[in-house]
Amino acid sequence: MRKTLVTAVIAVLFFTALLGVAYPLAITGVSQVAFHGRANGSQLKVDGSVVGSRLLAQGFVIDTGRKDADGNPITRPNPRYFQPRPSQTDYNAASTAFSNRGPNDASARDFYRDALGAYLRLERPYTPGLTARRVPVDAVTTSASGVDPQISEANARIQANRVARVRRLPLARVQRLAAEHTDGRALGVLGEPGVNVTELNLALSRLR
Repeated sequence: MRKTLVTAVIAVLFFTALLGVAYPLAITGVSQVAFHGRANGSQLKVDGSVVGSRLLAQGFVIDTGRKDADGNPITRPNPRYFQPRPSQTDYNAASTAFSNRGPNDASARDFYRDALGAYLRLERPYTPGLTARRVPVDAVTTSASGVDPQISEANARIQANRVARVRRLPLARVQRLAAEHTDGRALGVLGEPGVNVTELNLALSRLR
């Protein structure tokens, strides 16, 4: 019995040291050397300060100075920037979640109706003739995580009209900037190309 217990204790200590200490340290060391940026969250910095991550969406809004019934600030989209997909968690990376709305859920009808209306109000003044049928599905639906920074190329083309007008920039320049921040298909064949709104807006902020 004593020999068995000693063997068990030694095994627990050995594998704790191996798998709980040595292995994580080795993987961390390799990742820091080989993939330093990704290992640290793909941070985006301005003047040495972290302003976001290329992996996460964030809201680009203007505070209206008013509050809702719960005391939360009421904001509106900042027309100078591209807008990401709607978020179930207000782009909170600490609590990512999808909407979990089914096709027969009444709340889904109301949510998508409101999201579509908000998108048309924001974009239609700069894209005359824009109808609900022409609105890309990603413009009114949440992603699986709620913090996906990519929007479709079709969505970006519509928003480019607004950003160019508000910033008084040539439309071609804004479209070119969007193309420069478009991620291709995974492995060349999986998924669809997506425009990284977080990186794109950071590039817009650098323009003078």
